[in-house]
Amino acid sequence: MTQSRARSHRVRDIAEQSGLSEATIDRVLHGRPGASARAVRAVEQAVLDLDRQQSQLRLAARTLLLDVVIQAPSRFSTAVRSALEDELPALRPAAVRARFHLRENADVAAAVEVLDGLGRRGRVCHGVVLKAPDDPAVASAVDRLAARGIPVVTLVTDVRDSARVAYVGLDNAAAGATAAYLVTQVLGDRPGDVLLTLSRSFFFGEQERAEAFTSALSRLAPGRLIHRITDSDGLDATMGALVADLVTEQPRVAAVYSVGGGNRAISRALTDAGLPPRVFIGHDLDEDNLELLRSGVLTAVLDHDLHADMRNGVRQLMRAHRLVPGAPTSVAANVELVTAYNIPPRIHAH
Repeated sequence: MTQSRARSHRVRDIAEQSGLSEATIDRVLHGRPGASARAVRAVEQAVLDLDRQQSQLRLAARTLLLDVVIQAPSRFSTAVRSALEDELPALRPAAVRARFHLRENADVAAAVEVLDGLGRRGRVCHGVVLKAPDDPAVASAVDRLAARGIPVVTLVTDVRDSARVAYVGLDNAAAGATAAYLVTQVLGDRPGDVLLTLSRSFFFGEQERAEAFTSALSRLAPGRLIHRITDSDGLDATMGALVADLVTEQPRVAAVYSVGGGNRAISRALTDAGLPPRVFIGHDLDEDNLELLRSGVLTAVLDHDLHADMRNGVRQLMRAHRLVPGAPTSVAANVELVTAYNIPPRIHAH
């Protein structure tokens, strides 16, 4: 990081973006003693964020400072960050700045700690976009934010029984039922079991997908066995080991519905066991899944427009602040069935 780049932003803005004090920012920028390596990294990231977002900041008098709290593998959180920053220049009537709190593994206590810290100690927070476990402790943290006037929008997975103002993301029940239909159409009368994988059982969106899939498959293909794997965090190393263990005991897997990711590892473990699936359904057009789709490993991906999610999410937060008309409203996106032959143009554009 060069000082000239940092000096293009106000110390106050860097402090708000990084969550550090202005005194700490001053020490880092001038190379004075007393600043930790962690503080230096936080300042560098804040300046990078502000560099990407500064074209939006010049366009409106009112600025909303949002916190994006995501517990998910980096392939998803990176896509969220990119989608939101792509949308910033077009957001009106307020300018929007975003801070990101990203964690690869699901952790209720960590989510609560982050949420309870937002808007504290003089740090401004005008709203939160949240992907976290559906847990009473998380719901209570959302309620505490609401009581302090900080609205929360949940993204792709809901936190029920909380004071969140809206949910934005995929219609998860429709996605699960669609996956069951695809599995039955491809397998037909061929024998074989189905592997259903989740990242964590306490993400409500994943539960919705899994329950709808199981229910629809039981109607469409009665007697077809389902083997369920969860609590992998959707990470390749964990998921691969769990799948490898399962197929030693259940060597009849012929289809996969991957709710929570880790698809490279799932494919590798099944191939190593001599069980390449006849049908493999995944979620989200992230970089991993795009490559697996194009190479023929994935049969189809159930997707939705993450850019639209971010637009809708920020709009609901603006509604909560009465910057645009209407009350905050949940927006469930229709599922898009994507194969190697109909990858949406927006994927190439971004």
